[in-house]
Amino acid sequence: MPGMRGSAPALALALLVGVFIAQVPPGVQSIGVCYGIIGNNLPPPSDVVQFYRFLGITNLRVYSVQLQALDALRGSGISLSLGTTNNDVAVLASSLSAAAAWVQANVKPYYRAAVDVRYISVGNELASDTAQSILAAMRNLNDALAAEGLGGAGAGIKVSTAVRLDVIANSFPPSAAVFAQPYMGDVARLLAATGAPLLANVYPYIAYRNSPRDIQLNYATFQPGATPVRDAGNGLMYTNLFDAMVDALYAALEKAGAPGVRVVVSETGWPSAGGFAATQENARAYNQGLIDHVARGTPKRPGPIEAYLFAMFNENMKPGDETERNFGLFYPNKLPVYPIKFA
Repeated sequence: MPGMRGSAPALALALLVGVFIAQVPPGVQSIGVCYGIIGNNLPPPSDVVQFYRFLGITNLRVYSVQLQALDALRGSGISLSLGTTNNDVAVLASSLSAAAAWVQANVKPYYRAAVDVRYISVGNELASDTAQSILAAMRNLNDALAAEGLGGAGAGIKVSTAVRLDVIANSFPPSAAVFAQPYMGDVARLLAATGAPLLANVYPYIAYRNSPRDIQLNYATFQPGATPVRDAGNGLMYTNLFDAMVDALYAALEKAGAPGVRVVVSETGWPSAGGFAATQENARAYNQGLIDHVARGTPKRPGPIEAYLFAMFNENMKPGDETERNFGLFYPNKLPVYPIKFA
């Protein structure tokens, strides 16, 4: 962090954070952290990028083009998942020239300047009534990136969209899951054709909050003692809700004719205050459990899972329930909300 060397308060902060957050070992790059900015007390983007580097976090997700953050990411070694705003989607869908202009302004100058843009997410949790815009925007962005030599079916930037779990129906057991809307089949096949993953926001917290009588807290938070759940459709055994939710997405992708599409968990987390089961203890159990779990994968898809924790900081101006303002791993002063280790 800027000014850390020779500054007593900064050194004290570094020592405190070091007690709680261990740097990610070399080669372990499956955990990223979302960077939300809906707050009036957050550190400047340049400090935030330095904080990611200090902690050894190598993947970062933003929800819109943040020019100061993009500038700070130059040469940082941090991979970026870059979002378009939901309001951008209709414009990007309107024409290839609109998508090309967006790429020229927001991607090309930074990609060529050592900003590692890994994904572009066309919106976040878009409603099904925008389905045709989603597909058209994705196609136009793919074509615009390919024209600049930045994407396409081979290497380069991958275009996707970030979905909620309500895009699937019959999610239990996981093997029974199907996409709830026909447009998701088209999205899945486009992802298969371009080699892009499906970005999915996966929240066991929401499932548990909505059905606490049917879901054990331990099962939702990776804690021991939960009763395993068997999928009668394929015989697989589940010891946590996260795996069951991710494998439901894989089952839906298979039924849509896109079995090779990878799922990237673009958001997941647990609030530490503000509502039902939102405690620091539960938040730490879930987030630490996820960090410890992602290297193993799911029963249906063993192997490392790429996942982004939500979020880096508590955001004091987020609308909605109080829990929405308490998903951060850190307070805006960069002190940890609860102890957690990325190792």
